[in-house]
This record gives sequence, structure tokens and C-alpha cells, in this order.
Amino acid sequence: MGKDVIIACDFDSAEKTLSFLDLFRDRKPFVKIGMELFYAEGPDMVRRIKERGHRIFLDLKLHDIPNTVKKAMASLSRLDVDMCNVHASGTSAMMKAALEGLTRPDGSRPILIAVTQLTSTDQTALEDELLIKEPMKDVVMSYARNAKSAGLDGVVCSPLEAAAVHCACGEDFLTVTPGVRFADGDKGDQKRVMTPAQANEAGSDYIVVGRPITAAADPVAAYERCIKEFVS
Repeated sequence: MGKDVIIACDFDSAEKTLSFLDLFRDRKPFVKIGMELFYAEGPDMVRRIKERGHRIFLDLKLHDIPNTVKKAMASLSRLDVDMCNVHASGTSAMMKAALEGLTRPDGSRPILIAVTQLTSTDQTALEDELLIKEPMKDVVMSYARNAKSAGLDGVVCSPLEAAAVHCACGEDFLTVTPGVRFADGDKGDQKRVMTPAQANEAGSDYIVVGRPITAAADPVAAYERCIKEFVS
């Protein structure tokens, strides 16, 4: 499975999303549909983008009791997305239930990954607000090991932690990393960031890039720059 750039389509309407994707003409980038777009337009938005030939990472970060997550994942599985996720902090029991719900009768299923710690969370917030006193890297590694033990395919983590996750969980265990910004770009609300080239060196399998592409003067050129820096 090769490296790839996933564009975060964090728009609030179908019109804005499809107009953005129209810019790419014959290219079919891997796209992320998050809470903003999914809650605004619903499952039909997933179907419409899938019909256009895009791979989809449905980023809803499920986190609830195991039975609820299992049933929700069974519904999401029918949307034929390529990747979806849960919060690793929901415990191993919840992650196992998610995997069970996501798996179709024929044994097929989308890639399932778990969010470790959000890239907007730093060590101060981890300790002062979440009351987790361990170093961020140790927390992420623990969550990643739990996800692997539960049978998941990988985790969402900062690119700063990608190499350590591979070391702890194996090279085939996927690292999907947001918190990627161009060297000459604005970090926004992200705390733990790398450039696409740095993320490549760090061992990220997929980078998730939103505003540096979607808010660029030339989104296609920005996407091509990401591909060149990350994949090349």
C-alpha cells in the first residue's frame, strides 16, 4: 500500500465540496469527509463523491459504548467508504466492537483506524485538562498498541509520532497523520506539525491536508506540491 495525500474536504455544503473537486478534472484525489460536511449533507454526500471515483476517508471519530459503536459501524459499512475511524480512548472493547460491526457478511470491510491524541492537543492540555500525566509520546504508543491488539489497521497520530508507532506496532500498521503544513504556511490551530517532506521522512503512510490545499489560491497546484514533497 503506497503513500498518499488525503485532502480534508472541510466544507459546509455539497455545492462547495463538488465545486472544489471539479477543479481536479481527471484527477481523483483521496478525500476526507469529516463531521462538518457529513452533518451538513448526510450519507448522500458520501455516495455522490464515491460515484465520482474518489476514495473516501470518513472521519467521524466514533466514541461511545461498544454496542452503539458496533451498530453505527454496520451502518457506515454500507456506504462503501475506504477508511473510517474511532477514538482509541474508547477502550479495546469498543474498538473490537467497531471492527465487528464494520465487517460485512462476505468478510470485506473498510480500513479501520483509531485516533490517538488530536494534533491540536499539546502536553500542557494533556496534563492540565485531560489529567494524563504521562508524556504525549508514551500515551500515543499505548493507544496504538491497544488499537493493534484490538485488530485495527492503524492509527491517526501526529507525524512526530509516526516512526515510533511503526517501531512499536510494525511497518504494516498504518499511520495517518494530520498536522501537516507547508514550511512557508500558517499552522492554524495545529500544535504538533511537520511539513509533507518531514512527514515522509518520519514514516507517515498517509498525510491529511486541509486548509493548505482547500484555502490555497490554486488548490490543484497546492495538492501537486503535497504529492511531490510527500510521495516523491
